[in-house]
Amino acid sequence: MSAEQMADGGSTSGPIPPARPLDAIDRDILRLLQTDGRASIRSVADRVHVSRANAYARINRLIDDGVIRGFGARVDHERAGQGASAYITLKIVQNSWRTVREELQALPGATHIALVSGDFDVLLLVHTPDNRTLRELVLTKIQAIPEVLSTRTILVFEETDLTPGPARPAELD
Repeated sequence: MSAEQMADGGSTSGPIPPARPLDAIDRDILRLLQTDGRASIRSVADRVHVSRANAYARINRLIDDGVIRGFGARVDHERAGQGASAYITLKIVQNSWRTVREELQALPGATHIALVSGDFDVLLLVHTPDNRTLRELVLTKIQAIPEVLSTRTILVFEETDLTPGPARPAELD
């Protein structure tokens, strides 16, 4: 998979192959890369007790199969100048998900979009520099999308990153 595809969330020009079952070594590799996405092939191979060629082939297969969607940095949004965070719930016109998703993806500060069931249709996580910018985002950009029927904003006071780290093993079994 190219760097552009990885940066774009893993979209490829062809169909994604069906998921293959993960064995214990694949799960160990995923745990290691979730903890340290910058780990070298040599380090991964040593820690899961396979050859470098085997580790390299497995990581490439996990990427090609769409199991690994990309590598990135975990960002402290407040320290990066994005001190206001909010979950925004949206009710949208039926069958407009794809159109709304495209509009939401273009929003500055949007970091997660999910189509969900329940009292609302879409859950959006945004990070903005301040509450004034958040208000403008909701009132002038999101509510201006014709397919958005209503919104509700839930301010985030504090976040805890649950991404696996040295003190938190991944649950992939």
